[in-house]
Amino acid sequence: MSSTDSAKDKLMSDLNQIIKDAESLLQNSEQQTGEGFKAAKAKFEATLKKTKDEIVRVEEAVVARTKEAAQATDDYVKENPWQTAGVAAGIGLLIGLLIGRNK
Repeated sequence: MSSTDSAKDKLMSDLNQIIKDAESLLQNSEQQTGEGFKAAKAKFEATLKKTKDEIVRVEEAVVARTKEAAQATDDYVKENPWQTAGVAAGIGLLIGLLIGRNK
């Protein structure tokens, strides 16, 4: 399992916990001054903060990986311009043939 998969699983787990905490908060809303309400609210707020932090961390990781992939692609194209042009021309020809066949 990759780190992205485990981060996604962790995020889903946190989101499920937020739902459970919200349900608990709603159930205890009748006793708004009671300890049950205060504890549920504090737990909900902590889980929400943790989940927000995790979303930011996952977003930063995705952005970093995307930048790395873009840089690797850019480097490859600069190092192999003729191969890249040949592949692009081949793909264009294939798409043109497929479009021409459908008409």
